Amino acid sequence: MHPEDQAHTSFITDRGLYCYKVMPFGLKNAGATYQRLVNHLFAPLIGNTMEVYVDDMLVKSRTADKHIPNLSAMFTILKQYKMRLNPTKCAFGVASGKFLGFMISQRGMEANPEKIQAILDMKIPKTVKDIQSLTERVAALTRFISKATDRCVLFFKALKGSKRNITWTAECDTAFSELKEYMGRAPLLSTPEHRDILDAEVRYPDIEKLAFTLVVSARRLRPYFQAHTIHVLTNQPLQQVLQKPETSGRLVKWAIELGEFDIHYKPRPATREQAVADFLSEFTEPQASVATQLITEPNPPPSQDHTASKGTFDLTQPLWTLFVDGSSNAQGCGAGLVLISPDKVALEYALRFKFQASNNEAEYEALLAGLRLAKEIDAKQIQIFSDSQLIVHQVNQDFTAKDASMTAYLHHVRHLLATFHVHSINQVPRSENNHADAFARLASALEQGIGRHIHIEFLDQPSTEAPLICTIDHSPTWMDPILQFLQNQTLPANSTEARRVRYRSARYLIINGSLYKRGFSLPYLRCRTPEEGHYVLREIHEGICGNHSGARSLAHKAIRQGYFWPSVHTDAQTFTRKCHKCQRFANFPQLPTEPLTAMVPWPFAQWGLDFIGAMPEGKGQVKYAVVAVDYFTKWAEAEALATITAARIETFVWQSIVCHFGIPNSIVTDNGRKFDNTKFKQFCSNLKIRLCFASPAHPQSNGKT
Repeated sequence: MHPEDQAHTSFITDRGLYCYKVMPFGLKNAGATYQRLVNHLFAPLIGNTMEVYVDDMLVKSRTADKHIPNLSAMFTILKQYKMRLNPTKCAFGVASGKFLGFMISQRGMEANPEKIQAILDMKIPKTVKDIQSLTERVAALTRFISKATDRCVLFFKALKGSKRNITWTAECDTAFSELKEYMGRAPLLSTPEHRDILDAEVRYPDIEKLAFTLVVSARRLRPYFQAHTIHVLTNQPLQQVLQKPETSGRLVKWAIELGEFDIHYKPRPATREQAVADFLSEFTEPQASVATQLITEPNPPPSQDHTASKGTFDLTQPLWTLFVDGSSNAQGCGAGLVLISPDKVALEYALRFKFQASNNEAEYEALLAGLRLAKEIDAKQIQIFSDSQLIVHQVNQDFTAKDASMTAYLHHVRHLLATFHVHSINQVPRSENNHADAFARLASALEQGIGRHIHIEFLDQPSTEAPLICTIDHSPTWMDPILQFLQNQTLPANSTEARRVRYRSARYLIINGSLYKRGFSLPYLRCRTPEEGHYVLREIHEGICGNHSGARSLAHKAIRQGYFWPSVHTDAQTFTRKCHKCQRFANFPQLPTEPLTAMVPWPFAQWGLDFIGAMPEGKGQVKYAVVAVDYFTKWAEAEALATITAARIETFVWQSIVCHFGIPNSIVTDNGRKFDNTKFKQFCSNLKIRLCFASPAHPQSNGKT
């Protein structure tokens, strides 16, 4: 135990307080901690000569002469870390033994005879607990019982219903007897033995071999094929062959057999991890290595099936060799190429794409990058090798490019190939293109711990996309006459304009080809066109540090920053007037005047009247309040009401306003029915009170209340 954790394992006895110095059983994480410990100690042996699960250790050997060295390796580790074994629980040199509740031998995994004997010794169940005990014992041996659910379904039915009275029928007796008989000859679990492929099956065509593989998988994994949707990833036209109407022979039989399953065929993505599987599954005819011929022969004879050439190679001229490959995966896209000079010097190059590309597009990008590189070094004769069958055959005009993207790439490739005097493109197996393939995987990976320093270029856009061309306005500016005079002493033909230019030029000078204006108390101001000045104003006004200053402040800030153009003040004023945020949130002191508002002539001459509620009920079930506010003194009167009626309004006005402050000149209310009714109007008319109503849906008209 760690010294800091020993206090957490303390316990009290009659002799004092104690704690554990070593980890005891029963701690929450004791099992997991001990398992990590033994996994770390016996890591070199686990999976080879040893298996460990917590405190159960098993040393295995295929032959007797190797068993002693295997035991010695285990005891060496035990001695090194001062671990001990209980001799009474150890067994050495046995042909079989118990491990994790199972019997392990050279034949495989067998059921524990003690558990089987426990079922054989059971009597016919008579109570619910007896049946539950039976099902628990069967559950421990489920993996050794074929169709265990079908054999025990009657036992589960007997558990249904009342817990006191079980229904044990004659069928249950028969099932119990059959279970005992079956457990007396429990099967042995071992590695499945696959049958050998027949000679006739070896001679199947490649497409029929693929179909036969799918049929065998469906037969062996029939429960999974029946319960789930199966996705078959293949780069072969397997679906078209099995669903073709004119299919006959064994393909028809296999198609009917596979028709009962929900099978979806999808193209297999190109992944470099499948190289070994591709090598085993794809048949390659033996042929001379093209890469080997490059070293021994300067001009290997091209194959008619995989080579397209332009002209004949001149052995007296330098011959360049190009290997290209592309890679596209979930981590990214990239391309690699190796350009070999006539002197056998390899130029290694990698490309990283900043855009998504398919595997075929990555192959085309690698080819285009290699052709551009060869063109830059002025190569005249070039041999190109790629492991992409589609790219090679499309360039050779054996395949037609139907996709728009492939057509665009093919057009660019042919355009670059036309710049070489002699060229050829060949298809090579993937194993002979591993040099370029390594760089393609390097470029497509995000991070790899590779010690070599390889130059990786980042490609922002596909090669088929034309670069953006921006138009530049070369219209005359106000600086042109001054620059022409200061540089070439050239003046306009008009004498008045010439005199003006000569006078203005005295305040300007040229520094490093740029025009500057002399300042009285400021440093030199760099001259800008109105378009450039608009950008300066926008950055100062609403940029990162902009505070939406006014026109005059904006112009002065632009000048203090060292910029000048003649219309800086006018442009600043125009810019601020068009600023949307300034129009919404700026302060405008020159607002138009409002009409004079009539004031109340004396106190308690005009009252505002309104209601509040409903509010939580109070004593007497009151939940409303009528409020009256004097417009002159802001004096307020209020009264709680249980209900709102015209009579209650009249009583409130009479008692709280008229009797206390006299008859008012006017009362302002809203348009509610509690005020706008005949009875309240008649009450105000009798007292000569002018009743005024606020504008509908405009509470500001009676803002005092």
